[in-house]
Amino acid sequence: MVWLVVGLGNPGDEYASTRHNIGAMVVDELAARNKSRWSSHKSRTNVAAFKIGVGIDPASVIVAKSHGYMNESGGPIKALSAFYKVEPAQIIVIHDELDIGFGAIRAKIAGGDNGHNGLKSLTSAFGTAEYFRIRMGIGRPMGQQDPGDFVLKGFSSVEKKQLQEFIVRGADAVESLITRGLETTQQNFNI
Repeated sequence: MVWLVVGLGNPGDEYASTRHNIGAMVVDELAARNKSRWSSHKSRTNVAAFKIGVGIDPASVIVAKSHGYMNESGGPIKALSAFYKVEPAQIIVIHDELDIGFGAIRAKIAGGDNGHNGLKSLTSAFGTAEYFRIRMGIGRPMGQQDPGDFVLKGFSSVEKKQLQEFIVRGADAVESLITRGLETTQQNFNI
């Protein structure tokens, strides 16, 4: 069985360290663990991807992130899934989540998009929301700050001290979901 793991984010240096790019940061951690390099996918989609081995099959996981903006990620990710013949039920999307506090992780399958443009794009492209999600908590902005502005800002100095550990736990949650299933992953990470 092949899995497709997608880290949502926006391209470019100006977005690389923002809250909205936490999904891309997690797949970068998976790349580092597997000593893999990003390369444009041969299907010529606007996606960077590589294969890693998790569990028994040495090429059981395709890890990807779009070269385009998050709100346009659905089409390229759908093209990549079609190339590898991966159904939505075997896709794991890692994304930022405003409705849970910074550092919290929640694994789930399906559900609404909660206003998240990357999830909207994916759900629209696939015609279903029946894919797994690793929700990486970034919390809500204080006061009157627009959530759209908040997600495009960098992490606070306090958050930066915990960020690498948070990213590592996100990658651990992805590996757990693939090797141990949703229920065990929820028990171990949804705390």
